[in-house]
Amino acid sequence: MSLGTHPAPDTMRRLPPPPITIAGTRQEEDHPACPLCGRPMVPGASLNEHHLVPRTYGGRDTVTMHRICHAKIHAVLTEQQLRDQYHEIDALRGHPDIAAFIGWVRRKPPEFIDGHATDRRRRKR
Repeated sequence: MSLGTHPAPDTMRRLPPPPITIAGTRQEEDHPACPLCGRPMVPGASLNEHHLVPRTYGGRDTVTMHRICHAKIHAVLTEQQLRDQYHEIDALRGHPDIAAFIGWVRRKPPEFIDGHATDRRRRKR
């Protein structure tokens, strides 16, 4: 093949089409939606429990959400902010940084875990 030419269409590698998620399909019925981003929650390592009011302030109520969504909340907000202003899901969604994150993460598959986010224990070496 010379420079500037393209391979014939029948020799190009064809990728399968991306999976289509349609509201009301079996995939969405089997898994509840994340309260923060709205993507289906698939049981496993991609899920965490979030205390709406931090435990250090006596919080007991939890919600299950994606690990990456939970990590974003704690990366953006302090425990005092969570206690005083952001102890409800709607308030969390209204925060500008978290709203931008939701717009980004909604395009990711339900099991997506950001490779850049590491556990604090693993960071210490």
